Amino acid sequence: MNNPGDIVYSKNVVEFVAVANEYCQLVENCTQYQTPQLLDITRKLLPLLYFKASMVPPVEKILDEEVEKYVTELDYNLLQQKWLNKLGENDLYHEVFDPELQFGSEQVTASVSESILDVYQDVKDFISAYNFGNEEVMQDSLAECMEHFRDVWGQRLVNVLRALHMLVHSDIDWSGPDLSNFRPDEDEPRQGKWIDRFFNQDPE
Repeated sequence: MNNPGDIVYSKNVVEFVAVANEYCQLVENCTQYQTPQLLDITRKLLPLLYFKASMVPPVEKILDEEVEKYVTELDYNLLQQKWLNKLGENDLYHEVFDPELQFGSEQVTASVSESILDVYQDVKDFISAYNFGNEEVMQDSLAECMEHFRDVWGQRLVNVLRALHMLVHSDIDWSGPDLSNFRPDEDEPRQGKWIDRFFNQDPE
């Protein structure tokens, strides 16, 4: 059996962790950004997250215990509400791919905020377990995160990316009564500086 440390500290996994952590910070600190800027950064970060996840080597669980979950239903709902406040009536979009309805004629409506949080939930659970430093737990959490990437959140990511592209390149007036003019307190955590430089963005 391979040493868990050989996997969880490998170059591709560490790079995935770095991008996943930045994505989680962006989701959690969405009120620091005006809506157009938030959507622009998100649609640039998501493909990078997908790419880094696709580069993670095959990994299997090694423990009998279930992988612990850290994102509660309350956490999910509170963050989704923040994104809903930013998007307003622009949260809904027509989905063109649904595994259960792909051969039917029924039109499916999806939510940008829900898709963003579906990706966040799996990625945040993994990041939380990874930060504990127990290599066996880290490997099991990584294995489950990659399984869900293949089956769930990877598809959510590519689906919502199409909607984000449309929103970024639309003529929507984002000056409505949302949180776009929010200014964070000085002691509120900010997203990593490197991701701001990477995308040539810097929240005010």
